[in-house]
Amino acid sequence: MRVIYPFTAIVGQNRMLRALILNAIDTRIGGVLIRGERGTAKSTAARALAALLPPVQVVENCRFGCDPKKPIHWCTECRERFDADEEVPVETRQTPFINLPISATEDRVVGTLDIEKAIQKGERHFEPGVLASANRGLLYIDEVNLLDDHVVDVLLDSAAMGMNIVEREGISFTHPARFILVGTMNPEEGDLRPQLLDRFALSVDIRGILDPRQRVQIMERNLAFEADPETFRKDWLPREQEISHQIAQARKLVDRVRYSSRDLLIIADLTAKMQVDGHRADLVILKASRAHAAFEGRQAINPRDIAIAAELALPHRVKAGPFRQSEMGVTQLEEHIEQLKGAATQGAPAEEEQQTNEPDSDQKKSLSPHISKLATNPLDPSP
Repeated sequence: MRVIYPFTAIVGQNRMLRALILNAIDTRIGGVLIRGERGTAKSTAARALAALLPPVQVVENCRFGCDPKKPIHWCTECRERFDADEEVPVETRQTPFINLPISATEDRVVGTLDIEKAIQKGERHFEPGVLASANRGLLYIDEVNLLDDHVVDVLLDSAAMGMNIVEREGISFTHPARFILVGTMNPEEGDLRPQLLDRFALSVDIRGILDPRQRVQIMERNLAFEADPETFRKDWLPREQEISHQIAQARKLVDRVRYSSRDLLIIADLTAKMQVDGHRADLVILKASRAHAAFEGRQAINPRDIAIAAELALPHRVKAGPFRQSEMGVTQLEEHIEQLKGAATQGAPAEEEQQTNEPDSDQKKSLSPHISKLATNPLDPSP
C-alpha cells in the first residue's frame, strides 16, 4: 500500500491545515477551497488529512457506508433491509479518499438509475456514483475551477444537504452524502464564479514559503520521505496518532459546545460591517468557531474562536469591484479580527449569557496542550 506523506510533517501553511482540521471535526461546515500557486502542498495536505482521520463504523455490506447510529440518514437499501427492531450488523472501514477527475459528468457524480430494468422487471437498480463512494470520507477536487460549473453546483448542493437524491421517470433513490469537500485551484488558470465561490464555506489563499530555514526544512523532509517512506511515516506516527485522537474527541464534543447571544452579535456585527451578502457566512463562522473550541477541548466559544473562523470564512466573500474598495475591505477585516483576538484575553462571556446544557464530565478533559495552540503555531512540531 502506498505510504502517504504525514499531515503533521507539512511545514508552515497553518491556515490551510487549520481549515482542513475544522472541516474534519464538523463536516457540516461545508468544505474548504484552497487557492494557491503550484507546489504549495495543496494536494499533499488533502491526502494526508484523509489518512489521518480515524476509522468509521458503517452498516455491514452497505454500498454507501451508512452510519448505523443514525438510521434517519440511511440509504434506501438499508431502510428496506432492516426493520426498526432488527439488530444492525456493523463493520469498521477506513475513511475513504475520493479524487474527482476534471472530466467527471453529472451521472458519474450522482449515480444512475436503470430505467429499463425498472420498467421491464419492476426492479429498482441504482449504480452508485462519486458521492456514494465519498460518503463519510473526503472528496478531493483538484483544479476545481476547471470543472464544469453544473457539476460543481451539484457537488456543493449535496455537501450542503448531506443527501443525494436521484430521480428518473418517477423512480427515486436516496443515500447519505456527508463528506469533507476539499477543492484546490491555481488562480492563474481562472477563478470560480462568485456564486460558486460563496458556496465553499472556508477559503484559504496560500503562497510559497519565503523563510530560508523553513524552505530547507521542506527539502530535508521531502528527501527523507522519498528515501524511506515507511521509516519517515513511523517517525511521525506518534504525532499523527495524537492529532487523530484529538479530532475524534472533538467530534464527540462539538455538538455540546455552547455559545451566547453576545457571540452571535459579534458574528453578525462583523459580517454586517464587511457588507457580506446573505447569511451563509454567519452560519459558517459559528460552526467553525464551535469546531475550533472543540478541538481545543473547551465547552464554549470565545472571541478568539470567532476571529480564527472569520479569517477563513470571510476573505473570499469580501465584495469586489472597482466601486467596492475590496482591498480596503480586507484591511478592515484584518483590523476587526485583531480586535476580536484582543478581546479574547479579557475573559470569557459572563456565565449567565451561556446556554445551560453542560457537557458530561468526561467531555471536559483538555486535550494535548502543544497541539491545542493551533492559532499560534499549529501542527508544525520538529521531528
